[in-house]
Amino acid sequence: MAKFGEGDKRWIVAERPDGTNVHNWHWAETNCLEWSRTFFNNSFTNVAVGDGDATVTIKKVEKLDGEAYVNVRKGKVIPGYEISVRLAWEGEARDADGKVLKRVDGAVEIPYISDENAGEDPEIRVSVKENGELGIKLMEVMLKKGKVVVLEKVRVWVESMAKGGPVKDELEAKKVAVPHKNNNNNNNNSSNGDNNVKKEEVKKNEGKKGFKVISLIEKFNCRARDLFEILMDENRWRGFTQSNARISKEVGGEFSIFDGSVTGKNLELDEGKLIVQGWRFGSWPDGIESMVRIVFEEPEDGVTVVKLTHSDVPEEDRYGNATVVENTERGWRDLIFQRIRTAKERLLDWQFLVKDEVSHAQFNDLAGCISS
Repeated sequence: MAKFGEGDKRWIVAERPDGTNVHNWHWAETNCLEWSRTFFNNSFTNVAVGDGDATVTIKKVEKLDGEAYVNVRKGKVIPGYEISVRLAWEGEARDADGKVLKRVDGAVEIPYISDENAGEDPEIRVSVKENGELGIKLMEVMLKKGKVVVLEKVRVWVESMAKGGPVKDELEAKKVAVPHKNNNNNNNNSSNGDNNVKKEEVKKNEGKKGFKVISLIEKFNCRARDLFEILMDENRWRGFTQSNARISKEVGGEFSIFDGSVTGKNLELDEGKLIVQGWRFGSWPDGIESMVRIVFEEPEDGVTVVKLTHSDVPEEDRYGNATVVENTERGWRDLIFQRIRTAKERLLDWQFLVKDEVSHAQFNDLAGCISS
């Protein structure tokens, strides 16, 4: 061991003469604020979100304040950001002949987008400068259709920051694939067999061209019928998602969740065992509907395994964003399953999750389900 003050040269990270930060071993911080402004300007310039007799268009980014940066060390990306965004929108109301009856201006405020809440959608505030009947109507269109578009594009920015923001391409270029060599035929055959299996799995998950299949397995410490009830009861859904929901419990019945962002129909229902639904996000191209299949298995008393298959998920939405599959999978994990687990910590949710008078034993069953 070297004496104090006599550092061993083998342990000293010396500065390279050429100044190169090899493999980003040292911390490298990149300011992403201007890159973010460009990103949001490109995403929110003349974006039409309503049609028919009520046309709404997001015109531009009026203001983007805060800070955004990316730290990289040893190839690991650590984003940091806390920004606020203000968008300007314009709406037109027309009569049956297409004549403009009213034109109004409004704003969309996103007061807080932070890396601390990367797994949650930010608050969206919509306002209109004129509060007349047509102004309110156009604002409601902006709330219903425009909010979906705004959230989708914010999610794209958050995902881009997580991948490195403006340094993403540089990081990708530094990744070097190291080929694995086998020295005998048996190993080669085994490797080929593994590759064939992997190719079959990938092909299975790809589904038809332009669409993907999401498969998840989650475990809960509760009874299957209780978890089934939580997913099929609109009051409990409101509780753990903190969003509006309308859910029919009948086969053929329709549902609307996440403030109308997702709509669909019940195709098959078997209490405590199976939920099959047609799902559609409002931002998807017209005519596209996916299928959700949730199988509940109870291998032992008080333990439920949920097997989710979400098929026919489009790779892109109607606006050309290619993060639909990633956002949908993250939504299932973070906005549904994880929120069911953590709902117990939010006492406000209990009035929704346990809406009826239940026995102490039944209450404990539900508590176990949402806190496992």
